[in-house]
Amino acid sequence: MMWNLQLILFYGTACCFSILLAVIVLMLAVCKPYPIVYRSRKEKCFINPVNSESILFPSIHDQPSVHLSVIIPAYNEEDRLGLMLDECLEFLELRSKSGTFKYEIIVVSDGSKDKTVQVANEYCKKLGIDKFRTLELEKNRGKGGAVRLGVQSARGAVILFADADGATKFCDLAKLEDSLESLIQGNYLNDYRSVSSKMAIVVGSRAHLEKEAVATRSLFRVVLMYGFHFLVWLFAVRGIRDTQCGFKLFTREAARICFENLHIERWAFDVELLKIAEYLKIPINEVAVNWTEIDGSKVTPVLSWIEMGLDLALIWIRYFVGAWKIKTQEDLNKTQ
Repeated sequence: MMWNLQLILFYGTACCFSILLAVIVLMLAVCKPYPIVYRSRKEKCFINPVNSESILFPSIHDQPSVHLSVIIPAYNEEDRLGLMLDECLEFLELRSKSGTFKYEIIVVSDGSKDKTVQVANEYCKKLGIDKFRTLELEKNRGKGGAVRLGVQSARGAVILFADADGATKFCDLAKLEDSLESLIQGNYLNDYRSVSSKMAIVVGSRAHLEKEAVATRSLFRVVLMYGFHFLVWLFAVRGIRDTQCGFKLFTREAARICFENLHIERWAFDVELLKIAEYLKIPINEVAVNWTEIDGSKVTPVLSWIEMGLDLALIWIRYFVGAWKIKTQEDLNKTQ
C-alpha cells in the first residue's frame, strides 16, 4: 500500500513537472521577448475637424515642444468625457494665461462605438489643434494600448495620463508636480527641455481611502480588492500601494522607456508598467489624491478582476522564465 502511494506521488510529481516544463517551453517558443506594436496609417494621424486635414502625429523620440501632455484614454465615454475635460481645461487654461506654459490634450478613442470622437472634436474646434488632438483607434486595444499610443504621440516634456471619468480631481496635478520636482531636483515649468530627459514617475494614490472603501463596499468586493492587492504584491510590484489609480505623471524619457517595454494592453497594464520602472530603477513616488467613484465604470467587479489576476500571474511567469524581457535605456537608444 505504502509502495503504491509512493509511486502515485512520484508519477504525479513527474507529471506536474512535465506539464510545467512544457508550458515554459511553449512560452519561450510563442511569446515575443519585446513588444511589437502595429499602428495603421490612420492611427498615425489626427484630423483637424475644422478643415478635415489629416496631420501626422509627432513621435515620443522627438524633442518636446510643450510643457505638459495630458493623455486621456476613452472607450464609449460620450457621457463622462465632457465634464472631465471641462475641469481639466479650467486648470490648464488658467495656468497658460499666467505665463509661458504650453500644454496639449490627446484624447485616445479606443475603438469607441458611441459619440466619444465627436465630443472630443468639438473641444478641438474650440481650442485648436495645437492644444487638443484626437487619436482615433480603429479597433479596441484596451486601456493600456490606448495610453501607450497616446504617449508615443505626445509632445510634452512631462506626460500625464488621466482617466476619462474625472474621478481624480485634476487640480491634484499640482501635488504630483511637487513630488516630481523633489525626485528630479528640477521644475519642468521653468526648464522643460532639461527635465524631459530625466527619469521619474509619480503615481496618484487612493490608498488613504481604503478604510472608507471597506466600510461602504460589499464583503465580496472587499475580498476581491484585498485579493488583487495581494497578487500585485506577490507577482509584480511591492513598493506601491495603489497601482491602479488612473492619474500618473511621467517625465518624457521615463514614459518613452516604460511604454516601449510594455506588453500588457488591458486593465493590468499599470502593474507591468510599474514593474518595468522598478526593474530599471526609475525613481517612483506615490502621492495621495482626491478621488470620487463615478457611475459608468467599465470595470466589472468579477470578470475584470479575474482577467487582471490572470494577467498578473502571466506577467510574473513570462518575465521569470525569460519569455518577456526588458530593454534598458541604452538598448532602446541603440535601436532608434
